[in-house]
Amino acid sequence: MSLFSARKPDAGVPVTPEQPKRSSTPAQSPGVLSRGVSINGSVKFHNELRIDCEVKGTIDSTGTLTIDEHGSVRGEIRTKSVTVRGTVEGNVFATERCELQAGCTLRGDVEAPRFVVDENATFLGSAKVGTPK
Repeated sequence: MSLFSARKPDAGVPVTPEQPKRSSTPAQSPGVLSRGVSINGSVKFHNELRIDCEVKGTIDSTGTLTIDEHGSVRGEIRTKSVTVRGTVEGNVFATERCELQAGCTLRGDVEAPRFVVDENATFLGSAKVGTPK
C-alpha cells in the first residue's frame, strides 16, 4: 500500500483551504483604558468599557462599566451597570446594577436597583437600593 498517490489533482478544480465560519455580525470587544493612561475630564461611551487606569472626572454611559484592579476613578459615575474591582471616590448611579468585588474600595454613595457587595470589599457611604416608586 502506498502512502502517496501517483495521480495528479484535477487541474480544473482549484484547491482552497477551508475558511473558518464567521458570523454575519462581528462580536464587539469592550473598549479598554489600560494601565499608564491618565484622563482628566469626562468619559462617555455607549456599550462596554474597562478601566484599568486613572480617571479624574465624570463617567456617563448607557452601557456597562468595569473598573479593574489597577483602575481608579475620582468623580461621579452614571451608567447602566458598573463592576468595581479597583478604587472609586465619588457617587455611583446605576440604572440596573452596581457590584463591588473583593479587594475594591468605594468612597461615595450608591443608587441602584441591585447592589452586590463582596464581604472583602470596602464601602464607605450610603446606598439607595431598589427601584423608585
